[in-house]
Amino acid sequence: MDTKINQIIEQLDLEANLQLNEIPKIDLYMDQVIQLFENKFADSKRNEEEKVLTKTMINNYAKGRLIFPIKNKKYSKEHLILISLIYQLKGALSINDIKTTLDGLNQKILAEDLDLDSFYNSYLELTKRNAADFKEDIFQRVKEVKEEITDGQDGNSHYLEQVLMISSLVHMSSLYRKVAEKLVDELTAEKEVKRQK
Repeated sequence: MDTKINQIIEQLDLEANLQLNEIPKIDLYMDQVIQLFENKFADSKRNEEEKVLTKTMINNYAKGRLIFPIKNKKYSKEHLILISLIYQLKGALSINDIKTTLDGLNQKILAEDLDLDSFYNSYLELTKRNAADFKEDIFQRVKEVKEEITDGQDGNSHYLEQVLMISSLVHMSSLYRKVAEKLVDELTAEKEVKRQK
């Protein structure tokens, strides 16, 4: 299983993120935004039919106020950073949770009360560390799964290892998602307290 996990990790390109220096200095039209994201995240797609970003998705982000309003049908660097964050967040959070999470960022961007580049660089730095931690952790999980499965299980040990590994990874993912959701709930509660004052 170690070799298979290594291959999967290499295919996933865990550190794929839109870097600040990859964002053009000019505002982009929607088709250009889609192309930028498709090029950047093509390797992270599960299959060829999957789309990284579509016009419908971007329109839904705008209508749902996940991103602040665009001007002249063009998307700024700030929009691209927000769309990049949405792309990462939507793997675990609902659209409503993402809106709650990013609402304060959108307000700070509009009020020019945030160094978004600095914030995004901090995010990128954390994702690098997360990827390194993940690589170490996943091989620890492989070891633990192998210890749980014995070879004497009627020749099913490889299949059982895979099922146990899948179950373990999904469980870990669920635990992380639940903590993230609780933090989103705290943002909602804090917003409600401010509204009542």
